[in-house]
Amino acid sequence: MEYLVTMTTHVPEGTPDKDVDNIRGREAIRASELASEGHLLRLWRPPLQPGEWRTVGLFAAQDDRDLETALASMPLRVWRTDEATPLMAHPNDPASAPATDRDGALPEHEFLTAFTVAVPVGTAALDEDEIRAKEAARARELADDGHLVRLWSLPGQQRSLGLWRAGDATEMRSILGSLPLTPWMTVEVTPLSAHPNDPATGPT
Repeated sequence: MEYLVTMTTHVPEGTPDKDVDNIRGREAIRASELASEGHLLRLWRPPLQPGEWRTVGLFAAQDDRDLETALASMPLRVWRTDEATPLMAHPNDPASAPATDRDGALPEHEFLTAFTVAVPVGTAALDEDEIRAKEAARARELADDGHLVRLWSLPGQQRSLGLWRAGDATEMRSILGSLPLTPWMTVEVTPLSAHPNDPATGPT
């Protein structure tokens, strides 16, 4: 099972820099170990305010208890609170197959999107089925182009989470605007930046 975990760290006031550096070093080592064990899949930094220390991680675990064991083993947990969201299978998920665009290069930036779909009252079932079929076809096209990386269902009605690649925010908005379900969706977009402990970009 996969989980999206938001990890927020608050270093106690007065903590010596050498102690912070020591724990960060041990955190990097433990992150590499968790990646090798198959628990830590990705790490990102979301947009942060000055002085804010927050990380978003994609983890795999057998269940909630297994996830908690993995998170509790990370040295920064002594200063950190974790908020985990279970992720469920989505029928349009590209299943994390390595994707490239038509030029063979991956788009530069990554984004998380949280979708909530509200089908208009009175919509005929056949019309809804047709739009959802078009959505699935468009998702496959975007995966083939290297834009749609993963797609999960979130707890709650008609909610999903997407991981995307795009050249910039303008291209990301254009991609989202091309989805057939866009008129029925509200979307929250979170730009992601590189994290030094991300298993996808560093040694594991």
